[in-house]
Amino acid sequence: MLKWALIFAIVAIVAGALGFGGIAGASAGIAKILFFLFVVGFLVFLVMGLMAGRKMTR
Repeated sequence: MLKWALIFAIVAIVAGALGFGGIAGASAGIAKILFFLFVVGFLVFLVMGLMAGRKMTR
């Protein structure tokens, strides 16, 4: 998911440099959403991994 966020961020930068404001804004919005979904997923799996590690040590 982080890969897709980076791809959309690059598309937004290129489109903005070429003057396509609508496409750049849409791509930047998609990249932002995907990045935050990646961060939330990472945190969920991190907490799940820490919880599983604690259960095994008891």
